[in-house]
Amino acid sequence: MQSPDQVKLAVIGLGYVGLPLAVAFGHHVKTMGFDINARRVADLRQGRDATLEASADELAAATHLSFSTQLDDIRDCTVFIVTVPTPIDKHNRPDLTPLIKASESIGRVLKSGDLVIYESTVYPGATEDVCVPILEKVSGLRFNADFFCGYSPERINPGDKDHRLHSIVKVTSGSTPEIADFVDRLYRMVISAGTHKASSIKVAEAAKVIENTQRDLNIALVNELAIIFNKLGIDTLEVLEAAGTKWNFLPFRPGLVGGHCIGVDPYYLTHKAEEIRHHPEVILAGRRINDGMGRYIAGEIVKKMIHRKVPVSDAKVLVLGLTFKENCPDLRNSRVVDIVEELTSYGAAVAVYDPWADHDEAAHECGVRLLDDLGGDYDAIVLAVAHREFIAMGAEKIRTLGRPGAVLYDIKSVLGKNAVDARL
Repeated sequence: MQSPDQVKLAVIGLGYVGLPLAVAFGHHVKTMGFDINARRVADLRQGRDATLEASADELAAATHLSFSTQLDDIRDCTVFIVTVPTPIDKHNRPDLTPLIKASESIGRVLKSGDLVIYESTVYPGATEDVCVPILEKVSGLRFNADFFCGYSPERINPGDKDHRLHSIVKVTSGSTPEIADFVDRLYRMVISAGTHKASSIKVAEAAKVIENTQRDLNIALVNELAIIFNKLGIDTLEVLEAAGTKWNFLPFRPGLVGGHCIGVDPYYLTHKAEEIRHHPEVILAGRRINDGMGRYIAGEIVKKMIHRKVPVSDAKVLVLGLTFKENCPDLRNSRVVDIVEELTSYGAAVAVYDPWADHDEAAHECGVRLLDDLGGDYDAIVLAVAHREFIAMGAEKIRTLGRPGAVLYDIKSVLGKNAVDARL
């Protein structure tokens, strides 16, 4: 293959993962950012990134980068990097539809000698068992003879301005030893933190999927401890702070587990495990705990309201925050929705305010109509996401949004124990 600094590269999918990657490569080689979302491409051409992962200056500085929705515009590329989402369906099964469609599209423009690198999170074996056959069928080319593949799992943390693409070690792999070397050299152009070359594509796929499975299980443990300590009348944060004085205690906190990674990736691994007739008891137990936290929190809020003699039916409840994490517009797999739905099932009138979230996206993706601004007169207020705007308000100002005696529940434990009525 040609030298990495001479390739023409296409990044397929310009979301939270694909755009930073396209911008990074756009400083070094001719790069085409491809997405089927015409509005997204139009915004990027104007220097606007709705994900807030790239500023207008960063987009302008990537002088070799252009954007398109037309497949013909990537026909002369020699390296294709796939960064489309890999969600789960309503039954918690992997939904490979975006990955399959992206592979079909690439297959229509794939040429002899080309390389396809996948970054989307999958279960071990998906690249070679699902994607490669599609590429072969659509292109008519032979794998590892006419074209090649690599896998380099994304490690983007949306909203994190400290851990950026270039400063996170990149795992790389290839379908042959020579391709693995090429993929590794390619990414070293943009990753200052260095790379780790895995021995195979399957190893790289497995490494990615267990990163978030490990975090998911650790959070599930702390969530279960929070439930236990609540029943014992013990403040969970105080317990964690005390335990944290030991050098090897892991500083996980309880909370909602959403987003495109931690709340999704374990289901890819459990799907593959069950396919090979192994029932993954520990992983699924953790998933059940974390998926149930929204309903648990809603139940605790209702209990507090009953203790205050606040009628739950027709009560006005304000939820502060909808995105899956603080200071980030990402709504994917937000578990705040679970709280909204559960409180609504009790008959409460739930209003949601989030200064970071897009109103149209919230309605489309979450079925939630966001408030335009904050009002008052609520029976209960739930701080669900620790956006800096809410922290700046403080408990005293947040309480002015409620009636006298309104319940203030702090899921994120950022307002102070004595300033709220309850916290997770």
